[in-house]
Amino acid sequence: MTIITLQLSGIAHGGEGLGRHEGKIVFVPYAIPGERVRVEVLEEKARWARARLLEVLEPSADRIEAPCPYFGPGRCGGCQWQHITYERQLALKKEIVVDQLKRLGRVADPPVEDVVALADEDGLLAFFYRNHVQLAADEEQHFGYIRDAEGRSSSRGRKGPAAKDVIAVDRCLLLHPLLDDLHGALERGLQAPAEPLSTGGEDAAEADEKAEPVVVHRVGMRTGVNTGQRLMAFETAGDQVPGFVVEDLPVHCVVRHKDGSIYPLIGDPWIEEIVGGATFRVSAGSFFQVNTVGAEAMVHLASEMLAPQGHEVLIDGYCGVGLFALTLAHQVSQVIAIEQSESACEDFAWNGHDLDNVALFEGSVAEVLAALDQTQHCEIAIIDPPRSGTGREVIEHLHRLGIRRLLYVSCDPATLARDTLLLTDAGYKLRQVQPVDMFPQTYHIESLALFTR
Repeated sequence: MTIITLQLSGIAHGGEGLGRHEGKIVFVPYAIPGERVRVEVLEEKARWARARLLEVLEPSADRIEAPCPYFGPGRCGGCQWQHITYERQLALKKEIVVDQLKRLGRVADPPVEDVVALADEDGLLAFFYRNHVQLAADEEQHFGYIRDAEGRSSSRGRKGPAAKDVIAVDRCLLLHPLLDDLHGALERGLQAPAEPLSTGGEDAAEADEKAEPVVVHRVGMRTGVNTGQRLMAFETAGDQVPGFVVEDLPVHCVVRHKDGSIYPLIGDPWIEEIVGGATFRVSAGSFFQVNTVGAEAMVHLASEMLAPQGHEVLIDGYCGVGLFALTLAHQVSQVIAIEQSESACEDFAWNGHDLDNVALFEGSVAEVLAALDQTQHCEIAIIDPPRSGTGREVIEHLHRLGIRRLLYVSCDPATLARDTLLLTDAGYKLRQVQPVDMFPQTYHIESLALFTR
């Protein structure tokens, strides 16, 4: 066991404070740049080490008491920054984006704007913003989040972290009030005695009565903040139907099978949400931004930054259920939307059924772009790739098709930086980066980056 004292000088992409000791970078979770700390080294490599915070010897003026009783080392891993004032969180996120673009993207002076903080009619959204959450079940069928790595066991099943690695929470301060109510109903409903769901006949009813209790592994909950609709998606042992009592709470319920298919239990297997004046159907298996106010902000920023002129053809890669394509469709002559998820494509078709200038292609972005030719006269594009990024092939096709203005929506600054390097090599220049704080209290950062050819 090695115990050292560190002066922390910066912040890492993963949210840890960092300092230097004997030529090595040392990463320290739950610390703040500027602090002097006492730490225990847990892992050491040739050029870096990871340490556990033991004591803050000289605290930052931005250190606060976390409002959540589950926050901290070895406890809930859902948040990383509740110990930091919100104003400093915003400054640190800008610092991370700038650092990643300099080091990985080789941009000498990254044009990064101040991070946009989100607010609704009740004020700043530093908490109570999530419209979608995935909760895991512990050994007693109570729900919460995977423990912080410091308190997590090393054993893993093929389904991921074991139930003993879950810390149950009575209330999560990140959840929108509509989800907070649903979380409470989930706990009460699964603990309440439920009538067995019979497939019919006396033999089936008798079998149901003798059956073992259904084990729930995970549950996904989502809500339409602007519609009030709510949905729960259960993942259970053997794809069984859980006994669940819903009292005075309208909610759609489904079981998500191991093969990814969805089995409806109560109501439709989707909810609706309103963003940018458009109504979006979002199914249990489809992606949608977890912060509705943030989605509204991003739609407005996309229009402002991409500045469609009305006559252009817009490519929307990784279009999901159509957040950007369908809200920008009236600002362009045509939209070519591309999505690989079957569920999201079905939702997109539903959401855009009344627009005659939108064409949806189901498949990988690289494959669909490869099939397009320059006679399409595509001039502007939005890409919203997964955390792994978009890669060289997609960028080469965008260049071949003549895209002049490209808006890259990023959920990971390191990925954005690596793809920025590829875009620069392809002849694009980074003009503006606008981070949006979609995930307060965490190190996660959403950014919109504008490139021009």
